[in-house]
Amino acid sequence: MVRGARRAHHRPTRRHPQPRGRIPIVDRPGGPLVNRFAPGVFTPRPKAASLPQMLAAQSRLEFVLLLRNGEQLLLTMFIPITLLVGLCLLPLDTSLGSDSAARATTFVPAILTVAVMSTAFTGQAIAVGFDRRYGALKRLGATPIPRWGIIAGKSIAVTAVVILQSLIVGAIGLVFGWRPDVAGLLLGAVIIALGTAAFAALGLLLGGTLKAEVVLALANLIWFVLLGIGSLVVLSSSIPNWVHWAARCSPSGALTEALSRAAAGSFDAFGVVVLAVWAIVGAAGAVRWFKFS
Repeated sequence: MVRGARRAHHRPTRRHPQPRGRIPIVDRPGGPLVNRFAPGVFTPRPKAASLPQMLAAQSRLEFVLLLRNGEQLLLTMFIPITLLVGLCLLPLDTSLGSDSAARATTFVPAILTVAVMSTAFTGQAIAVGFDRRYGALKRLGATPIPRWGIIAGKSIAVTAVVILQSLIVGAIGLVFGWRPDVAGLLLGAVIIALGTAAFAALGLLLGGTLKAEVVLALANLIWFVLLGIGSLVVLSSSIPNWVHWAARCSPSGALTEALSRAAAGSFDAFGVVVLAVWAIVGAAGAVRWFKFS
């Protein structure tokens, strides 16, 4: 069945004719703007960003990755906090006394050293080793950021995490009665920054030169060794003098002694020099032998 023809219900809309070969009205000069973005917004800029911009972007990326890694947070936050709380609660006799305030005064600088080692050395070395294994650093090495910029970005991110650790450990120490010298807090912040740079450089040197499996084993082993050496500085009254000075030549011993003296309001020039030497040696080695794959 075919329906018969009939009139349309609506009359056609009257429009201005656009003959063939003419530009539509919306595309003519002075026509109505239909694009919400101004011309040139998406114009490519084929040039590398400036070094400060690249360094800021790299540091921000590394900082976010550190905070998102659960294993890193366990190593950098849970272990130092647990050690500090346990040492302050246990009935231990120290050279300053046997109450909780004396224990906090003795062990807070040592726990700060443990926190710096965990974040800057062990965590960095393992992360860099496995980034190299999976090709992440190789892709990063193909970007315009120089090699020293990668190292500096990781060091800045680690420093930010260490600042957060120091605030948490310091707050717990204050709860247990730790009362550092006010001027020593500023000096301690500088010493922590120097120690972070030294351990970060050593961690990058280890993680950037060896295989991931070897780095995983060595980083944890060296962490325990440095932890033991740092404890020799805390127990200086129970060991020979030459052992104490030998322990202070290590980065963990130098950082522990320098922080202890800074909290008491004095300056440990020998410890600062030792940390600076370790930082220079580690950074020079990392820049020289760091490999992306």
